[in-house]
Amino acid sequence: MNKFSNLFKGGPSSGSSRSHSSSRKQGPTPQEALHRLRETEEMLTKKQEYLENRIQRELETARRSGTKNKRVALQALKRKKRLEKQLTQIDGTLSTIEFQREALENAHTNTEVLQSMSYAAKAIKSVHEHIDLDKIDEMMQDITEQQEIAQEISDAISHPAAFGSEFDEDELLAELEELEQEELTKKMTKGLPKVPTTSLPSRQVKTQKKTKEEDASLKHLKAWAL
Repeated sequence: MNKFSNLFKGGPSSGSSRSHSSSRKQGPTPQEALHRLRETEEMLTKKQEYLENRIQRELETARRSGTKNKRVALQALKRKKRLEKQLTQIDGTLSTIEFQREALENAHTNTEVLQSMSYAAKAIKSVHEHIDLDKIDEMMQDITEQQEIAQEISDAISHPAAFGSEFDEDELLAELEELEQEELTKKMTKGLPKVPTTSLPSRQVKTQKKTKEEDASLKHLKAWAL
């Protein structure tokens, strides 16, 4: 903070220098210097226009007198050269003044910025002087604690177990599984073919029938052989 305030005469550390500089005449303010530079630029710009018009007139005189009166033409060209030299000097002066004016404007802007920053820094310091960091820590702990309590209350309200349960969830799941199995068995049974009601011939009946057929074939062969 002291670094900012020391940059300006209004800072707290400038009190000792006021008595020393009170006897001296204060220099111009940035606004006054800028105003003076702009006036000078305006004056030189007008002189530029005047010299340019003079150069054109001397050039026209030299053209008109070139074939009639060489002495007048030469004098006009000499004056034109002097005027052009003055015009070149003014161009350089204007460039220097423009550079100085821009530097002064930038310096003035920087001063205004630094003063604003110093003012803001003092305001921030004034605000922080009324803030107790220990109280802030306590407040943040209270906020965190209250948030945790609110979360616990929300969980308790939204949890069904908070109101109790008269049925065992495992038993209900087992019963539901049995019902699903019964339903699946019914569907599978419904799709199978019906069991035939008539009994199948036994193996003994088939054997007797085969033996009779073989005996008939032998009898037929014997009759054919005789």
